[in-house]
Amino acid sequence: MDGFNVEDALNLYGVDLWGAGYFGASEEGRLEVLPTKNDGRRIEILKVVEELRKSRIGTPLLLRFPQILESQVQALTGAFQKAIVEFQYQQGYYPVFPIKVNQRRTVVEGLLEAGYKQNLGIEVGSKPELMGALALSVPAEALTVCNGFKDRDYLITASMGVRMGRKVVVVIEKPFELDGVLELAQAGETLPWIGFRVKLNAKGSGLWEKSGGGASKFGLSTSQLLDSIEILRQKNLLGQLKLFHFHIGSQVTEIRKIKEAIKEGARVYAKARKMGVPIEYLNVGGGLGIDYDGSKTSSDASVNYTMEEYANDVVYNIADVCENEHVPHPKIVSESGRALVAYHAMLVVDVRGHINGDAERKNKLTGHEPRVIEDLLYIRKNISVKNYREFFHDAIERRDEMYSLFNLGMLELEDRSKGEWLYWEIARQAVKYSKTAKFQADEFNELQDRLFEKYICNFSVFQSIPDHWALDQLFPVVPIHRLNEKPTKLATLVDITCDSDGEVEKFVDLKDIKGALEVHELQANEPYYLAFLLIGAYQETMGDLHNLFGAVNEAHVIVDDGGKMIVQNAKKGETVRKTLEAYGYEPDKLVKSIKTTLQEQVTQNKMDNATASKLAEEYKRRFEAYPYLGS
Repeated sequence: MDGFNVEDALNLYGVDLWGAGYFGASEEGRLEVLPTKNDGRRIEILKVVEELRKSRIGTPLLLRFPQILESQVQALTGAFQKAIVEFQYQQGYYPVFPIKVNQRRTVVEGLLEAGYKQNLGIEVGSKPELMGALALSVPAEALTVCNGFKDRDYLITASMGVRMGRKVVVVIEKPFELDGVLELAQAGETLPWIGFRVKLNAKGSGLWEKSGGGASKFGLSTSQLLDSIEILRQKNLLGQLKLFHFHIGSQVTEIRKIKEAIKEGARVYAKARKMGVPIEYLNVGGGLGIDYDGSKTSSDASVNYTMEEYANDVVYNIADVCENEHVPHPKIVSESGRALVAYHAMLVVDVRGHINGDAERKNKLTGHEPRVIEDLLYIRKNISVKNYREFFHDAIERRDEMYSLFNLGMLELEDRSKGEWLYWEIARQAVKYSKTAKFQADEFNELQDRLFEKYICNFSVFQSIPDHWALDQLFPVVPIHRLNEKPTKLATLVDITCDSDGEVEKFVDLKDIKGALEVHELQANEPYYLAFLLIGAYQETMGDLHNLFGAVNEAHVIVDDGGKMIVQNAKKGETVRKTLEAYGYEPDKLVKSIKTTLQEQVTQNKMDNATASKLAEEYKRRFEAYPYLGS
């Protein structure tokens, strides 16, 4: 087809630019995952989907690739170890995974196992997260960092973790939290290590920029930091202060912003060490971003640096400040959650149909139509590259006239249908001709957006990719098959919720943000699958039950040393029962209510007992259904 091949498809969708080496395609045009990157082992996604369908586990389907988690842990810790050697850094690197980024136990356990030798620890921000973290296996030197606001119960739980042999650090976010630690000490409880979150002047960049700077929600100001140090000194607890922490936001897009924060944070550490504060760890927080669109720029969907550049800048700048101040190098901690888990998960959805512009019906013209329809027909026949703007404006006037006549009862439905069809035919021609102009007018750009087809996809934006709805976050979207065929359609993607916001109409592009995705024409009785990639960070945690569409079907996929694909931990998503129970609907009580209603029908001789019993049983069975569209 016009010489189009798999390589063209990979370029079209930017796979090699944002895929970090984890994605490719077979000669047959099928999307593949390379979970271990460079050893040639591949997983064909269509085969996974078809195998799971045999077990009655269909789409929408969340696929996880645990080996990507291991690959990312090795990449991050390897980048820091290389930087430590290169810059002769005198301490080590201690990564922690912020559990809020993806709280699924299988994900967290997979990461901890992959990073055991690198002392990968956990960061928590609430009592439930801390309770879960304490039950997970971590190496002796790994940190459990406790962020977020804390009450006495939170602090007691942290103390319990210390008694279990864990290295627990309670990070003081605000001065009042220090009072709780002092009360703990006075009561004779085992104290966790103490950390202070420092409020830097430096700010991040991107969608989460407000996380840093003087107006940020968390952190101690300089005066509060000094006061808190003095309080610990007076209470003979200064030896418990082991860590300084700062955070300038998630997905920081500019390396310059990271450098500024590292230099300022390192300077605060160095000055405190010179005051006799026995700080051992400097926690540089999160912020390490990933390149969602492949542009390698400071756009909100990208970053203008690599993981290696990030590690180099963190290590070099801390070392440089410490050497200038003549203080020991601290142990480096980072909370790089997004970079660790974003790549490991994708959502596969099936397309159920399409909406073709604003008018699909082709109308037969008799030659005896009302004048307004004849005028539109004349415009359609005579529009050209020289007159398209004037003729399109004429078409708008005739269209409005047509609607006025219809509302006055002077046109029939058939006439209105013909007029709408002619108008959109004219619109398509006008957009086509507008592309020949040196500058395309905004009205034709907006018109083109209205002419995109809408592919109806079996999923919920709000459940599976909530950041797209809430923050306009871009995620790569790629067909999982037919990549050796040239896509001939441009479409936006709409979900099956009863909400107009349930639509994906922004797509990754190297130089811009695309208003539509290149897709293939749907074939009768043949499934068409699309994959949303790089969704492993935050999306499940933040997803909601809009329209009571719950968690989707899920499976883990690995490839063994011999290249054989293995599907593990396949499980069905939440049922109708589960999503109803989340909002207080008790199925047993609902069934009882239905039986009461049916019995009233029987009493009134509107239904017999057999029918009533059958309906009640049928209603009860529906609680175990998958909320999404079935096959």
